[in-house]
Amino acid sequence: MQSIILQTATRLMVGLMLVFTVYILLRGHHEPGGGFAAALLAGTAFALFAITEGPDQVRRAIRIRPLTMAMTGLALGLAAGLPGLAAGKPFLTGIWWHAGPIAIGTPLFFDLGVFLAVLGSILSMLLCLEEN
Repeated sequence: MQSIILQTATRLMVGLMLVFTVYILLRGHHEPGGGFAAALLAGTAFALFAITEGPDQVRRAIRIRPLTMAMTGLALGLAAGLPGLAAGKPFLTGIWWHAGPIAIGTPLFFDLGVFLAVLGSILSMLLCLEEN
């Protein structure tokens, strides 16, 4: 699409949407949000970017093959359940590590895995449809 207004607005909106994606991703294990919602928002941002700039620009922007992203997300989601098993608890039990005032846990890694799996799937379908 060759609309200068849409292209200018997209350049502003995509950055804001991706920053908000990080916020949605990081608050997911305490309140509603998380990997799935963040991936849908990021997918929407990349869809808007693909409509205005084309699929080649999206491929250059992400720099990772979408299927590799999706498979990495599945592996990370699976790996997030293993610390629970190692601690003698059920699979996907949340385990937390404290580093000073910051607490990092397996739910964050699971949310990140879901984010990568869903975003990789969305980008695969989006780029395939845009190129045809």
